[in-house]
Amino acid sequence: MSKTTNKKSKKKKYTTRLEKNKRIYYKNDSSTYTDKKSNNNKLVLIILIISIFFNAFFLLKINNLSLSVDDLNNTIEDKNGEMERLEDDYTNYLFLGDSITDFYDLDKYYEGLPVVNSGISGNTTEDILNDMKNRVYNYNPSKVFLLIGTNDLIHDISVDDIVSNIEKIVNEINSNEPQSEIYVESVYPVNDNLDEDMVDVRNNDDIMEINEEIKKYCDDNGYTYINMYDKLLDDDGNFNEEYTDDGLHPNSRGYEVITEEIKKYLD
Repeated sequence: MSKTTNKKSKKKKYTTRLEKNKRIYYKNDSSTYTDKKSNNNKLVLIILIISIFFNAFFLLKINNLSLSVDDLNNTIEDKNGEMERLEDDYTNYLFLGDSITDFYDLDKYYEGLPVVNSGISGNTTEDILNDMKNRVYNYNPSKVFLLIGTNDLIHDISVDDIVSNIEKIVNEINSNEPQSEIYVESVYPVNDNLDEDMVDVRNNDDIMEINEEIKKYCDDNGYTYINMYDKLLDDDGNFNEEYTDDGLHPNSRGYEVITEEIKKYLD
């Protein structure tokens, strides 16, 4: 009995020890797992906090950048508005032509007004077409008064070509200076009774034909035609001697009549 009892006792103790060891093992293992899980949770929490911090930082930067872009856009819009107002208020009257314009004392007849004389003696329509930048675009005119064509007649240029060139001048001004209002004056009459050499081969029949065509062009395309021809005529259909000394260029009285008419378009 004692041997058997001792064996059972040892077996029981052994069994009990194994179970105890198992319990200790699983307990320790559970504790290790719990510690690892706790550590992992802490790591995740730290990463989450860091992520929130950086997200908040970058969102703040983006918001500030958005505000900066908005401010820049608002500034650009304000500047554009100022430029548009300046363009609306901008005034510059350009007189474009030949010797009739060249001899026109604009400072005298338009005292205090922003006038520009872009007339050159002897010019033809072709001369102006070949020098539009210097004659027109550089001045950025708000209004253009065009008077050209009489010199073409002494170079055997046909009426059709003269009219075509005048139309080209107007079209180019409109394309390159769209803010400009364009006024096309009729070609002035001549009077060969005063100075036949000055008037040369010009004649009022050709001039009237030119004027008729450019008037039609202006009416069809929305430009203003100024009929100065009729205002300068005498009863015989010539350039009135009161308004010219050589039959071609206006004198001071003639320029007064011209100025009175043009001033109607300067409001």
